[in-house]
Amino acid sequence: MNTTEARICRIIDDHASELAAFANDIYAHAELGYTEQRTARCVADWLEHRCGLQTETGLAVTGVRARVGHARPAVCLVGELDGIRCPEHPLAVPETGMSHACGHHMQLAALAGAALALSDPEIAAELGGSAVFFAVPCEEHVPMNRMAQLQRDGVAQYCGGKPQLLMDGAFDGIDAAVTTHAHMVHCDSDFLLGSNSTSGFLSKLIRIKGRASHTAIAPEKGINALDVVTLARSAIGMLRSTFRDEDCIRIGEVVRMGSTAVNVVPDEVIVDLQVRAKTWDALLETDKKIDRAYRGAAYAFGADIEITDGMGYLPTVPCPPCEALTQAASLLADADGSTFEPVSPLVHNAASTDVGDLSHRMPVVNFTFSGFSGTLHGADFRIADEKAAYVQPAKLAALAIYRLLRDGAAQARALVDSFQPQMTAQQYRAYAARFDSGFVGEPSPF
Repeated sequence: MNTTEARICRIIDDHASELAAFANDIYAHAELGYTEQRTARCVADWLEHRCGLQTETGLAVTGVRARVGHARPAVCLVGELDGIRCPEHPLAVPETGMSHACGHHMQLAALAGAALALSDPEIAAELGGSAVFFAVPCEEHVPMNRMAQLQRDGVAQYCGGKPQLLMDGAFDGIDAAVTTHAHMVHCDSDFLLGSNSTSGFLSKLIRIKGRASHTAIAPEKGINALDVVTLARSAIGMLRSTFRDEDCIRIGEVVRMGSTAVNVVPDEVIVDLQVRAKTWDALLETDKKIDRAYRGAAYAFGADIEITDGMGYLPTVPCPPCEALTQAASLLADADGSTFEPVSPLVHNAASTDVGDLSHRMPVVNFTFSGFSGTLHGADFRIADEKAAYVQPAKLAALAIYRLLRDGAAQARALVDSFQPQMTAQQYRAYAARFDSGFVGEPSPF
């Protein structure tokens, strides 16, 4: 560890209690995606008043961005602003049920600490490019019914913050992204370096219209929309034998009914559905099977059906840790015994993230970290170790960005030069534009 790297760690250690207070304040005030006004103000205040940086605000509604330097390459540290609805969590906001059982406040602590260190004038003078700090909205996917309202109100067009920012051009001029998260797959080490593959997904909104009738006097005159759902779900259950294990297919559904009396045949049901898969092609193939199951069930009962497909997130492009990240983790291991390991290509994360969209456009330097107990998105999620949750991730992010940008940004340039984008900006825009009026099941966008 050279003197600059020691200075980075010392600055973050000297402000550890302030970082914890910053993170815990956000932890207790979680906000829904695209409404994170308070959280965005907290981040902007930190960047402006603690780091002396000029901020841009209101990016994709609530996003906040600041930078150290103006040269290229530009390496961006991403932190996510939103929480998740989990009303059972003890720190859930009573009025909304929102909580940070997702751990996004931990990312914001990493961003705040790294910004504090890298904005130090002596450290900033050694950077051969720009360090960008970008707090982004709405990583948690927006359901289709709410998305339709946001579109009608002109608030947002796309179901996640990073897709919206990509479409807005807010990542133009960014050459690489550093992303972090609380551990999402099992890991016994303090840090897991690199990007696991994650599943992509599509959203579906299925409206089934039957016919109401009295369940005792004239049940034969009704068309039970709920029975259509039952038949379709049974068909999908039997179709599971056609799903390949390696495709990691997951299907989640929520069935909503209008208010009706028990003695009335249910005439309208709405199904919110997500289908996930490891690859885009497997996702499209499964999507077709689901459509056939629901349309066939509706036909069997004589019900009307409308299926609308909505935008989800692309599968994450898996990537081993870059040299700068591994070097930074090694420095922390030597300094304080932190443990780390690289991602295994044999491990797949069946969850989804809009980092997947970002990974198709630019190199992503990712790590996950410990410091919590319980289950992500669960009521038992707790911060177990503030140093591991807030301080050490800030050090690793800052050290990795410093390593990328020192010596004329040699490692950042090599990372960018070796990257092969899965989609060009034009291809991504064409892919996302399909969902402006419903997805139409076109072939792979890649």
